[in-house]
Amino acid sequence: MQSEYPLFPLPTTLLPYGKMPLQIFEQRYLKLVKQCMREGSTFGVIQLVKGSEVMKDGRRVPPVVAERGTVAQIVDWDQLPNGLLGITLQGKNTFAASNLRVAEDGLVLCDAEFEAALTPAPLLDTWEGLAEVLESLEAHPHVERLQLDIDYRDAWQVGYNLLQLLPLDESLKLSLLAPGSLERLMATLDQELTQLSGD
Repeated sequence: MQSEYPLFPLPTTLLPYGKMPLQIFEQRYLKLVKQCMREGSTFGVIQLVKGSEVMKDGRRVPPVVAERGTVAQIVDWDQLPNGLLGITLQGKNTFAASNLRVAEDGLVLCDAEFEAALTPAPLLDTWEGLAEVLESLEAHPHVERLQLDIDYRDAWQVGYNLLQLLPLDESLKLSLLAPGSLERLMATLDQELTQLSGD
């Protein structure tokens, strides 16, 4: 358990092994990013369920967020043409967030219970089709810029990277943050790809 763990609530879900580009412009997050880059520390990306924080009785009340988020490591940064700071996040292990509060500088903090990193699992023959879809996505210029580094022998990496890239409902992605089993993750991806392709 780590108290005072900083959160970055977003409407999108960062998944383990997934990569996500982000533009930083708010002072509280610029400060957080600088601290993480200086110390090599992480923060939690957690799905924003409702609104931003509000004022109540003269103090800030944290926003409504999901119960579980993903540890985010900054793996790249750049000054964007619009002058903002652009960073690329890599998803690590997941965590359960409780006891949310808002710090003086506006940063949302929580007590984080970290879950163990996933143990690599072999990619079964029945999942080869999912790996092929992921490989074809990797060739897309927008995805190429993320410089994904995927071990295609590990089914978790194939599954979560594919889930990160596909244009699927965020509530579905959130439900698969703790899929219960690799089989459920892969079966859901298979089902969603069938629907996307209109078969």
